[in-house]
Amino acid sequence: MADQALPPDLARALDFTGRGVLVTGGTRGVGASVTAAFLAAGADVVVGARHEPAEEETEGAARRAHFVAADVREPDQARGLVAEAVHRLGRLDVLVNNAGGSPYAPSAEASPRLFAGVVTLNLLAPFYCAQAANAVMQEQDDGGLILNIGSVSGVRPSPGTAAYGAAKAGLINLTATLAVEWAPKVRVNCITAGLMDTGSGPEHYGGIEGMARVAATVPLGRVGVPADVAGLCLLLSSTLAAYVSGANLVAHGGGEWPAFLRAAQS
Repeated sequence: MADQALPPDLARALDFTGRGVLVTGGTRGVGASVTAAFLAAGADVVVGARHEPAEEETEGAARRAHFVAADVREPDQARGLVAEAVHRLGRLDVLVNNAGGSPYAPSAEASPRLFAGVVTLNLLAPFYCAQAANAVMQEQDDGGLILNIGSVSGVRPSPGTAAYGAAKAGLINLTATLAVEWAPKVRVNCITAGLMDTGSGPEHYGGIEGMARVAATVPLGRVGVPADVAGLCLLLSSTLAAYVSGANLVAHGGGEWPAFLRAAQS
């Protein structure tokens, strides 16, 4: 059964040949995996980031993505990135707002500048890119899709990264609002990712043993990997999800074991 080909209609749904995709922060981690997945599915891809990857272009399968340098925290650069993507691709069918992140900073010590910078990167920058992409997609016969990559920090307490959690919470609301305002031409969805191992997990969680302890808090018994998010990007960008807009798809392996249950069992 595993070797059988997909039914023709299903195979077509996941074939992105001729489609134009822009991935912000698409040169490493989750973004690189998303880029590779779209390339493997036949899409033409532009990746935008502040720093050029090791090679001028990013590889995925046997094909390459174009790299465009941009700091999406700057409105003019975000608009310029979208314009350059359209110039190179001829159209824009999917925008994946993946660029984001935050340093650790306890709220009592975080500077106003740091707080504002984190909110800009994780909430305002996706809006800047989405607004520019929407202007393009509204003029296309078949519209387009905007995907915002969120985090579980936006749906639960985020100690040490309060600005990040607040921005990601705002991103969920922004997704729902834009889905209403920009329908029916443009669908807007959010993927809220759980704990992810992008290769530096052991460094952040106390080595291999620490990583195992973290994984044990997840009902599915592991933390996520970038490919988990990339697969959902393909699904939500396909005609299989044609009636899905304004949604927040939470991919966190079942969440976390409730603390009160662990306390009762200890």
